[in-house]
Amino acid sequence: MRIRTLAAPAAALLLGLTLAPAPAQATPVQATPFKPAPCATESTVHETLPNGTVWDLCWRMDERAGLVLEKISVAYAKHPQPVQVLKSIRLGQLNVPYDSGDTEYNDLTDYGFGGWDLETLTGDDCKGGSARVGSDGGAEPQRRKVLCVSAEPSGLAYRLHGYDDEQEKVYSKQGHDLVLRSISKVGWYEYVTEFRLADDGTISARLGATGDLSPGDYVNADRGWPIGKGNRDFAAMHYHSAFWRVDFNIDGKGGERVEQFDTKVDGRGEMAPRLTTTHKTIGTEGTFTKANRRWWRVVSGSSRNTDQHLRSYELVTGADDRYEAHPETTPDVIFTQHHKCEMFATGNADPECADRTSILDFAKDKEALKDPIMWVRVGFHHVPRDEDQSPMPLHWQGFDLAPRDFTAQNPLTPKDRAGVNGEPQW
Repeated sequence: MRIRTLAAPAAALLLGLTLAPAPAQATPVQATPFKPAPCATESTVHETLPNGTVWDLCWRMDERAGLVLEKISVAYAKHPQPVQVLKSIRLGQLNVPYDSGDTEYNDLTDYGFGGWDLETLTGDDCKGGSARVGSDGGAEPQRRKVLCVSAEPSGLAYRLHGYDDEQEKVYSKQGHDLVLRSISKVGWYEYVTEFRLADDGTISARLGATGDLSPGDYVNADRGWPIGKGNRDFAAMHYHSAFWRVDFNIDGKGGERVEQFDTKVDGRGEMAPRLTTTHKTIGTEGTFTKANRRWWRVVSGSSRNTDQHLRSYELVTGADDRYEAHPETTPDVIFTQHHKCEMFATGNADPECADRTSILDFAKDKEALKDPIMWVRVGFHHVPRDEDQSPMPLHWQGFDLAPRDFTAQNPLTPKDRAGVNGEPQW
């Protein structure tokens, strides 16, 4: 059951985020002056993480997609020149069909994550961070606290007990993420749109679900789970198939290509099976499905690191439940040629794309991929449990974009290890 809710506007000043500065010794002597991203509004995030990594981006709220990040660039203490990573990243749809077959929603295009359904941050929503004020993206836009920006510890970034020096020194470093999140309320669910930008260049896109179980969605025992006393009330099982739309434009140069890598057993060596990895360029639009030891990357056609390797980002997928009942929720990743009117994975209603209402329509023409858009689908089958009442604990679904050859070494490499690059020359 879905109901529209109107979050009350709140007037507030734009808050800045103060993070721990990079160590003084990590600052290069002749750093290139920073030029912030040219955002359409004042909605800019420019933050330095404790290890010296600098993330810079524009953000805005879209009435349907919710939080949109644009013109994302990264710089490191060892590599102070900012390099663009993504042109944009945002949600592309959230399909929610119920196991009963009687109820289904496309939350972004039916309701939207911005405007009225975008929550004003309050309480512990942004504890320890900065609650930023901006337009909620609605048809009648209101300026409210809608974006939380924070720096959060991410755990151990690396650890090495070295053997190539007399002291056998231990190198250990804690990592940090720049975290951007917003909250949207659609019916009884509350969705947390979150992007985590790590100090090693990794970008994580996540959707969290919390709120409450809908009091109107109880079914028979075969399609629900007993909630409450005994076996009287059965909360409905349902799916969450989330799509993200990713536009790269690495280093601002464009012209990326898509590559698929597959590793298969190819005979046997002296001690173990022999594995061979092959790759192919995906030259035209299409839909693709995961297989064991299969992965994809989007690689620049011209931007190289100092080892002269082409920069790229690899798609790293995690936990996922595929919803095979719809053809558009079956592929794991879809690559399409960029067209401005192709905005949502399903329910795409732009009049410029009258004959293209879903990602399957986007890909059917098999256009050459000269400016690829990556659509990533991650599914979650929600089988309710007693602990979901009330409020419902957050459960997450998402994926990572990992830098591959973006820098010649780990951008957090300590000074003593700077000379380790390639096979040792003993």
